[in-house]
Amino acid sequence: MSRPHKPVNVAAMRHASLRSLLIAATALVAAPVLAQDEPPAVPPASPEVAPETPATRPLIVIGPEAETPAPTIEAIPAVWAPVPRDDQDRSAYGLYLSARLALSRGEAEAGAAYLTAVEALTPEQPRIQDQAFTAALLAGDLGVAARIVPEASDASPVITQAGALVSAVQTFVAGDAAAANAALKAHPIGAPHARAGALIAPWIAAAAGDWTTALAEPNPTGDPIILLFGRFHRALLLEHRRQYPEAEAALRVLAEDARTAPLFRTSYGEFLERRGRRDEALAFYDAAIADGAEDVAIARARARVVARGRAPALPDYREGVAKALTAAAAQASAESANEFAVVYLRLSLNLHPEPETRYLLGQTLSQAGLDAAARSVLAGISDDNAVIYAAAQVQLGLSQSKAENYEAALAAFQTARAATPADGRIAYLVASQLLQMERYEEALELLNGPQLNFADQSADIRFMRGAAYESLGRIPEAEAELWAALQVKPNDPNFLNYLGYLWVDSGTRVPEGAEMIARAHAAEPGNGNIQDSLGWSQYRQGQYETAVDTLEQAVAKQPANAEINDHLGDAYWQVGRRREAGFQWNRVLTLDPDAERRAEVERKLVDGLDAPQPVGGGEL
Repeated sequence: MSRPHKPVNVAAMRHASLRSLLIAATALVAAPVLAQDEPPAVPPASPEVAPETPATRPLIVIGPEAETPAPTIEAIPAVWAPVPRDDQDRSAYGLYLSARLALSRGEAEAGAAYLTAVEALTPEQPRIQDQAFTAALLAGDLGVAARIVPEASDASPVITQAGALVSAVQTFVAGDAAAANAALKAHPIGAPHARAGALIAPWIAAAAGDWTTALAEPNPTGDPIILLFGRFHRALLLEHRRQYPEAEAALRVLAEDARTAPLFRTSYGEFLERRGRRDEALAFYDAAIADGAEDVAIARARARVVARGRAPALPDYREGVAKALTAAAAQASAESANEFAVVYLRLSLNLHPEPETRYLLGQTLSQAGLDAAARSVLAGISDDNAVIYAAAQVQLGLSQSKAENYEAALAAFQTARAATPADGRIAYLVASQLLQMERYEEALELLNGPQLNFADQSADIRFMRGAAYESLGRIPEAEAELWAALQVKPNDPNFLNYLGYLWVDSGTRVPEGAEMIARAHAAEPGNGNIQDSLGWSQYRQGQYETAVDTLEQAVAKQPANAEINDHLGDAYWQVGRRREAGFQWNRVLTLDPDAERRAEVERKLVDGLDAPQPVGGGEL
C-alpha cells in the first residue's frame, strides 16, 4: 500500500515529546536567576512544633459556594424592587455576573472593579463585601480594600484577619506607625494570617519607637518560621539600635548553621561590609564559595567587595515591613496558599516597590491561576535590572504559550534573550518555541549555534535538533541526533518513541523501532500518543487485529487527535471493517488535519487502501 502518513509532525506535537521539553526548559529558566537569591521554604526547626497551616479555603469564591449564604447573612432577594443600579444604569445583578465571569477568567482587576461597584450598591450584603474586599486585595487595589474591610463578627477568619492585616499595614503606610503598633498589640493578627502579622509587628513597633516590643525575643516554642525570621529581623533591628555585637552574634549563628546558611549568609556578609570589615566579608564569601555554595547573591557580593563597591544599606523600617511580608509570602506559596502569598506581596509592593518582589508576584499570580493578572504584573517590570527583566519576560512568555498566544510567547522569549544574550538556557527556550511554531530553520540556527551546540551538550538539545531535522526531511541527520540523545538517556520514553516511530513509519528499521516503542509504552502506559505508536508498529508488521485493539485504546485516550484516528481507520480497513474505517476517516476531517493528511484521507474515502504490505527492517 502507499504510505499514507508522513513522519511525525513536530509542530503538531504528535508524540508530545517537544511539549515535555518545553516544560523541562521551564524548569531551567522559569526563575533562572532569582531562584538562587530567594529563600527556600524552611522546614520546621523542631519535629515537635508544626508550622501554622494556612486555611485551604481560597480568599475569594465566585460560584456555588458564594451563592449559598450562611444562615445569619441576608440573601440577595429573588425580586429586588427597584433593582439597584449605578450611575451608568448597570444593575447589581449584572455587575455581579460580570465579576464572576472576569474572576473565572483570572482577570482579577476587572473582577474587583465589578465587585466593588456591587458592594457600593448593596452595602447590606456582607458576603458581597467579603468578596469585593478579597478581590480588591488580589488585584492590588489596597485603597479600596482598606475602605471596605469586613468587620462582621461571624465572618471567616480568612477574611477578618486579612482585613486586620491590611488595616495595620495601610495605617503604617499612611505614616501613623503608633496607631498601627497599638492596633497590632491590642489585637494581634490571628490565623491564618498570624505569621505575616507576627513578622511585621517588630518593624512597625520600631518605627513607633516601641523598642521593648521591637526587640522582644520571638517565642521559641511557637511557629518555627516566625522564630527563624523573627531572630533574623531582630538582628537587623539591633543593628538599627547600634547594638552591633548583639546583632553580629545573632547573624553569625544564622549564617553558620548549615540548615539556615543558604537563607542568611549573604546578610551576615553585608553586615560586615557595613561595619567596614571588608577583608572579613571577603574571607567569609570565599569560604562560602569554597564550601560549594552555588549562590548568585554570594558571587555578586564577593564581586562588590573586590571592586570596593558600597555596602548594601540596612533596610529602613518601611523596607523591613516589606521584607517581612515577602518572607511570609514565600512560605505561604511553599504551602500552596498562593492567594495569601498574592495579598502579602501586594502589601509589600505598596511599601517598597522592588522589581524582585514584582517578579515574585507575577509568578505567584500565575500559580494561583490568575494568568491575566500575572501577565499584567510581569509586563510592568522595567529593564533597569537586565537579569530580573529577562526572568520576567521568560515567565511572560510561558504564560502566553500556555494561553496558546505563540507569537506573543516568542516575542517575550526573544526579548529575554536580548536582555541576557549569554544565557544559553533562554536560547534553548527560544528554540523550543520556534520548533512549536514550525519555524524549523530558525530553530536549527539556534540549536547549531555556539550557545547550544558544544561538546557536552545535553541530550534534550540533541533530541530537539533531531526533531527539527526530521521535520525538514533531513532524515540521516535526524537519526544521528536522536540516536546520540538516546545514548545519554537510553530509557527516556519520549526519545525511544520518537526515533522508534521514525524507523517504523519509514519502514527502515521496523523491528528495532517496534522494540523501542514497546519499551516507551512500558514506561508510560497511560500515554495515548505512545500507545498510538505501538499500534502503528503492530500495523506496519501486519499484526492488524492486535493493532485495532491497541489503536482503539489510543483513540480513547486522545479522541481529538487526527493522526491517531487516521491510524485506527487504516487498521479497521485491513481487518475488513470498511464501514468503521470510513467513519474514522470522516472523523479525521473534523479534527483540523494538515493539508497533506486531509488530501490523503479524502483519497482513502474514495479509493480505500491498497492490499496489505507489511514491511520489515534492516540492521543497526
